[in-house]
Amino acid sequence: MSGPAREEPEVGLRGPAVSAVHVTARLNRSVLMHTYVDPQVTFVAGEGSVLVDETGRRYLDFISGLAVTSLGHCHPDVADAICRQAQTLVHVSNLYGNTLGLEVGVALDRLVRTGATGTTSATAEGRVFFCNSGAEANECAFKLARRWAGPGRFEVVSASGSFHGRTLATLAATGQPSKQAPFAPLPAGFSQVPYDDLEAMGAALESGRVAAVVLEPIQGEGGVIVPSPGYLAGVRVLCDMHGALLIVDEIQTGLGRTGEWFGFHAGQVRADIVTVAKALGNGMPVGACWARREVADAFRPGDHGSTFGGQPLAMAAARATLEVMEREEVPSRSARAGERLRRALGDLALVAGVRGAGLLLAVELDHPVAPAVVQRAMGRGLLVNAVRPEAVRLAPSLLVSDAEIDQAVGILGEVLAAVDAAGSQEVPR
Repeated sequence: MSGPAREEPEVGLRGPAVSAVHVTARLNRSVLMHTYVDPQVTFVAGEGSVLVDETGRRYLDFISGLAVTSLGHCHPDVADAICRQAQTLVHVSNLYGNTLGLEVGVALDRLVRTGATGTTSATAEGRVFFCNSGAEANECAFKLARRWAGPGRFEVVSASGSFHGRTLATLAATGQPSKQAPFAPLPAGFSQVPYDDLEAMGAALESGRVAAVVLEPIQGEGGVIVPSPGYLAGVRVLCDMHGALLIVDEIQTGLGRTGEWFGFHAGQVRADIVTVAKALGNGMPVGACWARREVADAFRPGDHGSTFGGQPLAMAAARATLEVMEREEVPSRSARAGERLRRALGDLALVAGVRGAGLLLAVELDHPVAPAVVQRAMGRGLLVNAVRPEAVRLAPSLLVSDAEIDQAVGILGEVLAAVDAAGSQEVPR
């Protein structure tokens, strides 16, 4: 597949000097399964909000590996922690202990429960299971909910448009039929109701078979869809009425992305289980499932496990990431930067609205030209992605600078104006 047009942005991408690694021969991708489309660009280095491709060209990254590198690429504190740990102890079986996981667990418990930063005692009120990804965190949540609920209560209710992962169980919980259809029949015990519809949720819970409800505070992959105020609180009331757990999937929204430590904090809602991944390791594969102690205690030794979950290398990255996040007060930074970005985006051509919270935003276009916008933006040195034909998602680093925001908006403004001028002849390339 040919690469994007190599247009140089009028506003040069300024950033830390990064030496490009030049690829002298085209890599043979036939060895890889065709689970992704062939990439149009190959990145070899990055720092902060900047990525560098194999030719040395620089790009402003406003998707952050799908909300993963929330501290920017190669944050020095995280990189140093990984390097030190790699020279000390990379892996040990969960048959044995390691101190790093305990430290990360205590910090996560505090942030999930209260959003309070600072030191805390070694005694936690919730319990954490560490894994390697968001899908694994949700798998843990579903198993725990069934174990807690006991025989006869096994159903998990989720929402239409949701995304919870690509394993068979998490795909069954994902409310996107197009992703489910090729893999039918999916595991039983999962159903969906319309998002932001309390009446439908209440009806689903009346069966008496529901162990848990799982919801995203904001549907990220579904198009950055924000529910009505009070929706999560209303679901909490319904769960209490019917004896079901509330699982909050914070895999994309958690750890400062929405302007709160966790998205459900905005509504002051009590969660029974919270799943986390993406930003937790700033690029290192790590996920976590947190649960209230009385819920988590339903698990017994042997009920669940993960060979690599909680291993020292991943925990070193997670500990360093959380330390930087607390020091930099990323929720408040995200809220402030997100407001600046939202205001600027609203003035651009073709923009019908901007939705989301903090630095998880979607530009809603008045025509279904998002794929064309993404292509042209890449050609101009800006990385964003299309979550719907009419919606472009932006999720930059939570440490993004005002200058980088202004630069990205400038590029996107030129791209949207060009797409607008092209009119009906503009098609995704």
